Amino acid sequence: MNKFNVFRSNRSTTVFQQAGLLFVSMLALLSVATPALAHHAMGGKMPANFFEGFMSGIAHPLIGPDHFAFIVAVGLLAVTRRQGILIPVAFVLSAMLGTGLHLAKLNVPGVELFVSGSILLFGILLVMKDRLNTVTITGLSAVAGLFHGYAYGESIFGAEMTPLLAYLAGFTVIQLVVSCAAFWIGRVTVLGRASENQPTTDKLRSAGLVICGVGLAFFVSQVVGIIFPVPSA
Repeated sequence: MNKFNVFRSNRSTTVFQQAGLLFVSMLALLSVATPALAHHAMGGKMPANFFEGFMSGIAHPLIGPDHFAFIVAVGLLAVTRRQGILIPVAFVLSAMLGTGLHLAKLNVPGVELFVSGSILLFGILLVMKDRLNTVTITGLSAVAGLFHGYAYGESIFGAEMTPLLAYLAGFTVIQLVVSCAAFWIGRVTVLGRASENQPTTDKLRSAGLVICGVGLAFFVSQVVGIIFPVPSA
């Protein structure tokens, strides 16, 4: 009986810690989320050569917490699935296509709303006990990649061909590096060190709650921006 009470107490403490982590994440990101996020590594300056284009491409997914959170999410989801590495690969390839759609001047409305919604969705998938199969998650990852890539295209729209290609190479490389790092860390830390007190599913759920907080913060920010648009100066 005493062991049961201790287990129940520990379980309750874990739930409160996870809820608190989610709440803190939401507050922190709501303070920095804006209705129209455009991440420019060069302070809005258009890349003029290969080096500037490549560095801008590398920086964009890193300085944008929304994009970074999603890349980590796809890497962690890959840990849970057989042949899960297809999930981040599909996202990265699709992001290149999404950037191409932007550069082709194809109008896609509500991009930032879909970007934030994708973070929330993948956080939920990490929290869920019974997850979707690999094919379905890979498909969702590819769809999300179109919107993330379209958002990436804003930073390079109008650039010359050399910095443009370098930008595409830069954000492709960094997304592969980050997602594979999340995959490796998840496999070693989350799966390799699962304990009796905190099962693997609980550890992934904790990571999913944090990502849910990130996604929800940005999603709420986007919705508020749509309902109460800021008038242009």
